[in-house]
Amino acid sequence: MAPLRYAREQGHRVITCDYLPDNPGHKLAHESYNVSTTDKDAVLELAQRLQIDAIVAYASDPAAPTAAYVAEQMGLPGNPYQAVCTLARKDLFRAFLKEHDFNVPLSESFYDREQARAWVAEIGVPVFIKPVDSSGSKGVTRLTDPVKFDEAFNHAVTYSREKMVVVEAEIVRTRYQVAGDGFVVDGQLAFRCWADEHFDKLCNGLVPIGQTFPTSHPDDWLEIAHTESQRLLTLLGMKTGALNFDFVFTEDGTFYFLELGPRNGGCLIPEVVQYATEIDLVKYTVDAALGLPCTGVTMKAATGYWSSYMVHSLETGVYKDLWISERIKPKIIEQDIWVKPGDKVEKYLGSNHTLGTMILRFNSMAEMLEIVDNMENEIRVNCNESS
Repeated sequence: MAPLRYAREQGHRVITCDYLPDNPGHKLAHESYNVSTTDKDAVLELAQRLQIDAIVAYASDPAAPTAAYVAEQMGLPGNPYQAVCTLARKDLFRAFLKEHDFNVPLSESFYDREQARAWVAEIGVPVFIKPVDSSGSKGVTRLTDPVKFDEAFNHAVTYSREKMVVVEAEIVRTRYQVAGDGFVVDGQLAFRCWADEHFDKLCNGLVPIGQTFPTSHPDDWLEIAHTESQRLLTLLGMKTGALNFDFVFTEDGTFYFLELGPRNGGCLIPEVVQYATEIDLVKYTVDAALGLPCTGVTMKAATGYWSSYMVHSLETGVYKDLWISERIKPKIIEQDIWVKPGDKVEKYLGSNHTLGTMILRFNSMAEMLEIVDNMENEIRVNCNESS
């Protein structure tokens, strides 16, 4: 919604498309079309007919290749289609990392169930089983019992348009997984703001519930991450635009990419980044797509201690209310709840089960990490049983 509002404020004519006619973004558009963002040829035909000047896939991995394809075909500003496809698909990304001597976990991708099963037997559990082309942690399983392989494989296939599954060995990380956004200008990683990523240990453990800015990792490790990110961007020929990071370190400081999305992050990451650094990634994403200069994108450290939080339920049921502790209330800067009493809610197994969002500000790193790591003590979704 944020890029739509910004584009309208700048006087641009906004056109949206999605396979869901009730997509809330359509309400902010001057025109909207019932066209899937993953159907690149249909979107290209629409874009050519409407003679668009720019195209943006905001916070969407599945739509990012389509936006790059349309831009490339129409000669609009954008990143190379093949590079964006490589970043957006886990099988292509892992293969590219391996080919260019980045650290990469044992990983193979499969259409065939039995070949995947044999690979699990070869490398042993625990492994992650993921769709090669989904987003928001949908369809991901951490498999610890080979007996449950079929369930995990089927779950991944359900969320894959390609019907292809990646199986990879677990990286034994130290500290937090790192998330956050960055921005490329003329091929250079001109800005990045990284955060510690948090998961709900009582619920799923795989879907992020929030990010805390700035990250608590040591500066020398972050410099390694910056250097490797720049090397990757240069090899891919990325030009200008937003990036969403997910990476980890092992105990000895070895760096591993998990994802490098060719788009803005979800979970309100761009909004929190603006609070922390005053760098407006929404503005620059739209401006870059229009070919406008992005000279204001400069490296700025986060000031203060900020967090996003995804409101979610620990159980499937009927939404009753949201309990918020007195301790946390003054720390909430923004709050947007999407459900009302009586609505059906699902146990939090993917970003599609998010019930609302918050942005919070804390007094110190220690306070922030303690609270967000134990957020069940501060914020709880109360449900009635499903009838």
